[in-house]
Amino acid sequence: MYNNRPHPLLAQIPLTVSPFVSLPSAPTLPYTYKPLPSTLPPSSTAGSNGVEREKYVVAPSGHAAHPDEIISSCKALQAHIQKVQDDAERKIEEWQNELREKELAEKRRVAPGWLDRDEKILEPKRTSVAEPSKINKQGVSGDSIMDQQDEASHSQTKLVATQGPVGEELDRAFGGMGLGSR
Repeated sequence: MYNNRPHPLLAQIPLTVSPFVSLPSAPTLPYTYKPLPSTLPPSSTAGSNGVEREKYVVAPSGHAAHPDEIISSCKALQAHIQKVQDDAERKIEEWQNELREKELAEKRRVAPGWLDRDEKILEPKRTSVAEPSKINKQGVSGDSIMDQQDEASHSQTKLVATQGPVGEELDRAFGGMGLGSR
């Protein structure tokens, strides 16, 4: 400034020399010019810890927030959703295990020892001997329930016919007992 000497900061700016560009003249600084200090004071919009928290993201509803606040709330929401999902999956797994245990307990109640053995062959006991012509390939009587009831009532009428007149009256009054001569 004085003695045609530029300021040290202005002297550090490189200039290109070109015939098409006219060189600017050195600016004259006012007498009240003071260089900036090397450390700046804290910003007036900064928080107590010195980090600037200006809320410049504004929603259409009028709610304003800082991007860091938005990111932290998104992370908290994501953590909450993950926790709820993990809890739900754990409850579903517990429910399925409970159902399996109940089914197993019911199977053990119906057929005790069946699940605990290696051999799994069951043979049903026959309660009555069916006629060989009426037994199909699986060993089950081919008659329907109605046919079996008709046969039972037919055998009952034969029994009643063999009894005397007193037996017929009793059978009519109380029903046949199925007692016959052996």
